[in-house]
Amino acid sequence: MNDPRTLFDLAGRVACVTGASSGLGRRAALTLAAAGAKVVGIARRDEELKKLQDEIGTQTMAYVVADLADRSKVAALANKVSQPFGAPDIIIHAAGVNTREAADDVTVEGWDKTIALNLTMPFFLTKDLVPAMQEKGWGRIVNFASLQTTRAFPGGIAYGASKAGIGQLTRAMAEAWSSQGITANAIGPGFFPTELTKAVFADPDRADSNAAQTCIGRNGRMEDIDGPLLFLCSEASAYVTGQVLMVDGGFTAK
Repeated sequence: MNDPRTLFDLAGRVACVTGASSGLGRRAALTLAAAGAKVVGIARRDEELKKLQDEIGTQTMAYVVADLADRSKVAALANKVSQPFGAPDIIIHAAGVNTREAADDVTVEGWDKTIALNLTMPFFLTKDLVPAMQEKGWGRIVNFASLQTTRAFPGGIAYGASKAGIGQLTRAMAEAWSSQGITANAIGPGFFPTELTKAVFADPDRADSNAAQTCIGRNGRMEDIDGPLLFLCSEASAYVTGQVLMVDGGFTAK
């Protein structure tokens, strides 16, 4: 029997994290680097990525500045993220946008941007990174789902459609690639204090109401994502694929 303490060790692995400049993407980059992985972050904001690199260290983290909503740029990204440390073994899709347009007010621009960033990009970037994982016979794909993968929220019709799509995309990725040692799973966060949820946490009554909806009785803290993420990125989850793990304090259980 292997030492259980080594199950979460990511030494020798390379992880690519989208949306690494803020929120749960930034936390994911910090967590994976602390577990031993080399990390390549992707986001639009050079300054924020540089701050993260300064915190982690240039020997452990590199970054690529890119607009992931621009589909024409995705094809070149696989090569760019493979240059600093080699082809990624792990891909984390944390980049996302929520336009919060009511159903009657949804614009074509808002809809297209949401679907492009939240759903289209995770598939096509992964598709370009999978061949290197296939050669190694090992890979981890972690998508970011949402409470809105299964629940409808006001102003969330485009976002909810994209995140429901992530649930099915995760299962389809598992069906396509898990027989080759590549698992595909998703994390569904509850309410965490990130840029996407500023409006929620700026309203104490709304934040308290969301906390009361959970079984645990509070909203998420950034450290709550660390364990589930490491589980899905490591040997610990070798026989887990096609799943959406809700990290929501039991919000969707009630």
